[in-house]
Amino acid sequence: MEYLRIPLKRIGVFIGKDGETKRDIEKRLNVKIQVDAKEGIITVENRGDDVLAEWKCRDIAIAIGGGLSPQRAMKLCSDDYILERIDLMEFVGKSKKAMLRQKARIIGREGRTRRYIEELSGASVAVVGKNVTILGTPEEVSIAKESICMLAEGIPHGVVYKVLQKKARELKLRRFSLWKGEDLIRE
Repeated sequence: MEYLRIPLKRIGVFIGKDGETKRDIEKRLNVKIQVDAKEGIITVENRGDDVLAEWKCRDIAIAIGGGLSPQRAMKLCSDDYILERIDLMEFVGKSKKAMLRQKARIIGREGRTRRYIEELSGASVAVVGKNVTILGTPEEVSIAKESICMLAEGIPHGVVYKVLQKKARELKLRRFSLWKGEDLIRE
């Protein structure tokens, strides 16, 4: 059995309209979910053969609690996707001003920087509270995480964008090579 807590303001999103999202998760993963909406506590019990079902459900709940949509979070039902969370307090400490500044750097004007990271890496990114939630394949998450950490460390956007573009090209080339059945091209 897994127990976890998500923000109260995201419980409704986790449950969904008329319990639709919760039922969909239960059906896909063959788990039983109980939600304490007053405390924000979710209990997950495995009902099937997949030994990772509880962890997958936990990750879906964390992703939704971290600001991602249920549709994006459902990708975690597959073994191909992972979830990563970055605690921005590790970069800025307890200063509220520094936290706001770093979140603004990661999100960018009108969300442009976050969208750019998503487009080039292929990962989904959400910035909520003191955390950045990243969902994607291991390669996508690695690229997005590196970019976000660089921004949080104060590296200029232009430098981060160049590194992001280079990593995105490398990922695209690797995927193309694998798709064609060729050996990976060496640098």
